[in-house]
Amino acid sequence: MQYRNFGKTGIQVSALGFGTMRLPIFHDETVDEERAIAMIRHAIDEGVNYIDTAYPYHQGESEKIVGKALADGYREKTYLATKCPVWKLEKAEDFETLLDEQLEKLNTDHIDFYLLHALSGERMEDKVKPFELVKRMEKAREAGKIRYLGFSFHDSYEVFQDIIDYYDGWDFCQIQYNYVDIDHQAGRKGLKYAASKGLGVVIMEPLLGGRLANPAPHLKKVFPEDKSPVEYALDFLWDQPEVSLLLSGMSDEKQVEENLEYAKRSSVGMAAERDKEVVKEAKRVFDSMALVGCTGCRYCMPCPFGLDIPQIFSLYNMTAAHREEEAKEAYAALEKKAGDCRSCHHCEKECPQMIKVSEVMKDIAKDYPAIISRLDSKHLIDRDVATKIPNQLIRLYISTI
Repeated sequence: MQYRNFGKTGIQVSALGFGTMRLPIFHDETVDEERAIAMIRHAIDEGVNYIDTAYPYHQGESEKIVGKALADGYREKTYLATKCPVWKLEKAEDFETLLDEQLEKLNTDHIDFYLLHALSGERMEDKVKPFELVKRMEKAREAGKIRYLGFSFHDSYEVFQDIIDYYDGWDFCQIQYNYVDIDHQAGRKGLKYAASKGLGVVIMEPLLGGRLANPAPHLKKVFPEDKSPVEYALDFLWDQPEVSLLLSGMSDEKQVEENLEYAKRSSVGMAAERDKEVVKEAKRVFDSMALVGCTGCRYCMPCPFGLDIPQIFSLYNMTAAHREEEAKEAYAALEKKAGDCRSCHHCEKECPQMIKVSEVMKDIAKDYPAIISRLDSKHLIDRDVATKIPNQLIRLYISTI
């Protein structure tokens, strides 16, 4: 395993961290604990020394499973990170109550890296400042319950800079960053700014919720066959000296093995000029196809009206990736569709990407009939008039619809 300096802490962390938001699950969406524990321990055995979890992951079960995985001597081999669910705080004292609950679930007496979860400008004003959460974190550190103070982030670069400057004692931060999100949220400017202040920088969503791991066929063609799209995406991050480590939410054994191999040959400055051109072109293609910037984190769920919001967004994005037929069939099978959205805005309060869900649902409800009409028209021209119109005219007509 390769290791990197973690900001000004003096700690060295593995280039790969194990994120526990996407552990293996059964059909009923409960976690396959036996497999999850085995995967986490195997990663630690192979040199991973940073395990990341959070209060809401897997309906609150992730911290418990991580606690079990770190039993039998594994806790001493790794740094443990989890997050304070800032949005759940109704009063200042709730911070200590939730922290003690997390320590119990994790079966540990201290958390190495403790983050205020998913900070935004609104949460800074509504929760962090009035409840003096930074001072409460400092007191928790004095009590030996946490060691290093940080935050994860979802908002604009300007807000990110304000949060960094709000407190000069931050040890680290966690940002969404990948070759697509160079100018999104904190982005590359935020990465460099945090590093310039001596903060360790943890990268989340290195594969944009898996969307960069299994790209649409037209995007996949961008990548030479010498490396997988996953490896290109991860190498893009490891190449940059400001990146302390990247988190991967690994959900099966194959992902663990592949990511371990990629991490073991990672280094700063590893990307050749050709590699940089490849991901630049991949970003251009991706930007032209993406309709909704949903990463599938499912913070928006459950919907009070029964919509599977991430699934609807995923299918909508598929229509822009030359997978319209597949998207049409899957969308038709949904019990609740975009038109069933009642604009209650419940989901929008939880969305880290700040997607205006109700507005997008209206667009989807309007666009899907047009998509279906285009497909039906294409099928009609293919089936009924193929023998009557020269092939070149058929191709010309299809290209217009």
